[in-house]
Amino acid sequence: MREVDEEVRKEQAVFFWERWGKWIAGLVIIGLAAFGGWLYWSNQQTAAAEAETEQLAQLLEDLNEGTPDDVDETLAALAESRRPIIRAEAMLTQAALALQNGDEETAVERFGAIAADDGLPQQFRDLALIRQTAIEFEDMEPQAVIDRMAGLAQPGNPWFGSAGELTAVAMMRQGNNDQAGAMFAQIANDEMVPQTLRTRAVQMAGVLGVDAVPDEPVEMVEEQAVTDPLAAPVAAEEATP
Repeated sequence: MREVDEEVRKEQAVFFWERWGKWIAGLVIIGLAAFGGWLYWSNQQTAAAEAETEQLAQLLEDLNEGTPDDVDETLAALAESRRPIIRAEAMLTQAALALQNGDEETAVERFGAIAADDGLPQQFRDLALIRQTAIEFEDMEPQAVIDRMAGLAQPGNPWFGSAGELTAVAMMRQGNNDQAGAMFAQIANDEMVPQTLRTRAVQMAGVLGVDAVPDEPVEMVEEQAVTDPLAAPVAAEEATP
């Protein structure tokens, strides 16, 4: 009986292979080819990402030493990258260069494009929105500034300091000094906010009659004259968490 069973199994195996063997072999070959193709594509993507990262790093280094001749072309190419972080960094650099060259209109346009691009990481979009608002501040209605910064001017948000400062000064322009003082006090007492912003918030709150000195005072930076409270948004350009 065992010999009969073995012969039956052999016949079944031969029959199965004769009927399906070529199909199975074909599927295995296709699978291996697809896997090999995926490995090749993955390696190509990694190599391309590394090349773009090096290119961007070199460009930023060159910018620190001077303006290279091909900066516009290089940034334009990187701004079209399929890698969101590379694209965002390149677009931010384009906007910053435009602002540095006094072209505020182009800077606002580019910062706005970054803020509106939902394919970019949120932290880059938020930074661009703050930069855009700081540049446009003088020409915006105070309530428009407050509305635009509403999602960022919240304790715990990484950009609370900068967004909160813009919001507080907009409140001052509306005549809401009590609300502005309270906002400056929140900034001054938030340990996550950069020290320069906290120091300035203490000063601004004092101008408004609010005691915002933290229980553990922040180390005071170089004294800044606060003669025009409405000039504060200019400093927001240099304040990043």
